[in-house]
Amino acid sequence: MTQNTTENKIKGFALQNAVEHNGKTTDKIVLAKILGAQPELRAQVKEIAKQITPIVKQINDLTIQEQQLQLTRDFADIIITIAQKQKASLQTQQTLPPLTDAQKNQVITRFPPEPNGYPHIGHAKAALINSEYVDIYGGKKILRLDDTNPENERMEYYAAIKVGLDWLGIKYDTIKNTSDDIDLLYQKGLELIESGKAYVCTCKREDIKKNREDMKSCKCSTTSNINDGDGTSTPDPKIQQKTFEKWHKMFEKFKPGEAILRFRGDMKSKNTVMRDPILFRIIDAAHPLLANKYRVWPSYDFAVAIEDSIQGVTHAFRSKEYELRDELYYTILDTLNMRKPKIISFSRLTFKGMPVSKRVLKSLIEQREVAWYDDPRLPTLEAMRKRGIKPQAIKKFILSLGFTKADTQAPFDALEAFNRKIIDGQSIRLNMIKDPKQITIANLPTTTIEIQNHPTNPDMGTRSIQIPNNTIAIEQTDAKNLKTNDVIRLMGLGNIRIMNQMRTPSTSSAATNNNSIQGEYLDDTMNPKYPKMQWIPYDITGATNTTQKKIKILIPKQLFIDDQYNKDSLQLIEVYTEPHYLQLKDDTPIQFIKFGYCRKDSQTQAIYTHK
Repeated sequence: MTQNTTENKIKGFALQNAVEHNGKTTDKIVLAKILGAQPELRAQVKEIAKQITPIVKQINDLTIQEQQLQLTRDFADIIITIAQKQKASLQTQQTLPPLTDAQKNQVITRFPPEPNGYPHIGHAKAALINSEYVDIYGGKKILRLDDTNPENERMEYYAAIKVGLDWLGIKYDTIKNTSDDIDLLYQKGLELIESGKAYVCTCKREDIKKNREDMKSCKCSTTSNINDGDGTSTPDPKIQQKTFEKWHKMFEKFKPGEAILRFRGDMKSKNTVMRDPILFRIIDAAHPLLANKYRVWPSYDFAVAIEDSIQGVTHAFRSKEYELRDELYYTILDTLNMRKPKIISFSRLTFKGMPVSKRVLKSLIEQREVAWYDDPRLPTLEAMRKRGIKPQAIKKFILSLGFTKADTQAPFDALEAFNRKIIDGQSIRLNMIKDPKQITIANLPTTTIEIQNHPTNPDMGTRSIQIPNNTIAIEQTDAKNLKTNDVIRLMGLGNIRIMNQMRTPSTSSAATNNNSIQGEYLDDTMNPKYPKMQWIPYDITGATNTTQKKIKILIPKQLFIDDQYNKDSLQLIEVYTEPHYLQLKDDTPIQFIKFGYCRKDSQTQAIYTHK
């Protein structure tokens, strides 16, 4: 601090607290902070409280930018403390519950998405839980693309999944495709046929559905066993032979829908999943990787159980919608005498008004309601990256929810809160106005000023703003009530007295009307009575590279309201900002003052992230 006085300490604590809480502090908070730092002052609490009140009022009358400027200029030691607190906060993670039967350095998890769409927030939750447990206990991470339905899968989706996971920062020890093991899966299917636990069903779909509803076996499942004389029995070889023949016909003769291989479960089971589920079906579609080499494909239930077992997975995490399928998972592995991983269920994660259903997302794109999977209104990882959400924020948000089976529909602003803490210290501050009002200023001491890019992060440097012809612009709404002799403070520039208003000819659509304000520069002293206004260097002709830059800002809003598509969920506005915008790299986070955080998408467009 510049002076070691009680008054300066009060001001320092007040500025610190105001900056940390959107520009406002209170007497009680500042009193508590100074007494906590200097307990010996408690005997003077009444006198201290009297000193605090006017200082707090003075601080609260400043804009947050002015508070940050004073904090930077006069209280550098406090800025270091704030940075340390922010860093510690970001490093704090929600601890996941202990993992049952976990052995150090021997936990193996897998993330098995199907490449039939772009990864979204639900995938992020599953991937992060799997990854986090391996990071905690040590072991191995597997990414396995469950590509056994060629009708829905595309090479683009394989790439999108890997790009999304790379963006989240998850690195895998093994990356493979389920289709790599198709011949092994056939072998396991044959083992079930040989043991009498699988049969080929040629019934019509509607009959299969009705029989399952009625808990009734179909004629295809008829079997009889021969007593071996030692207390065991084997399937009738004649019936087995017919089953093998039908199985081979699935590869060569039967058409899709004419035959399926079913597991001989329990048609009387209360668990409908166990009523003779499908193990293999015919799909005549080119596979993204294997083309037309295969036409008989395993079901997810069959493939996931076999793959988890042979890959040594110790803990298989999946969302609770699969809980009824756990019985089938374990029964298949028991029947084949294969090792069983431990299944652990967790809740699904969605955002209010942002569908994760691939069917819904595909329909929105086909109907041209959204442009693509990177539309910033969507919950896909690509959309959130484009919007300006950071992967660290997604991780902290997901871990903060804890591990529960209760389905979670979170408000998007819960994620925004985590993101705000991360991007605030990285976001350059720029002035931006929507509706410019020109002011020509007499007596400016300089036509070039230097402004900090961030009020509390000196590492972000400064930028120069030139003011050609002594002309700037403020927001029309700020200017409409100004009168002659009013004094305003242009943030970072100084105090201006309004002399008069005059009419000038309009030569550009950048001017919303022909009224120009004349002003004169007074000084740079702080006076809480002066209204604070942001501004940009301005040329009504738009002919110079050192004045206003016209850009568009894309503003995403809630996509669905009460399950109905919101036609007003994407807004595009035109604004004017500082020329420094053009020097920023694409993807740079920006805080437009009095507007919110945005991500630079291009030289002509930014995307609104959040407040």
